[in-house]
Amino acid sequence: MKERILGPGNGAANGKYEYLVLSVKPGESIAEARQRVREHSEYGKWELERSRLYMGGGRRYWLRRRVIAVERTA
Repeated sequence: MKERILGPGNGAANGKYEYLVLSVKPGESIAEARQRVREHSEYGKWELERSRLYMGGGRRYWLRRRVIAVERTA
């Protein structure tokens, strides 16, 4: 399984979210892929935005989480 993070300046559609793209090869277990998505959702505060099944059995999952802008107070 391959992971790639797209931040606000790295090809993400807008600056409100950062994206994590999980790519699963056709031969990999669907149970392992689901477990990986579940772990990212629980512990990393990611939410599943989109999933796609490609011809040949490959899968790709797009997860996103809100970017919190911290303002300096002093």
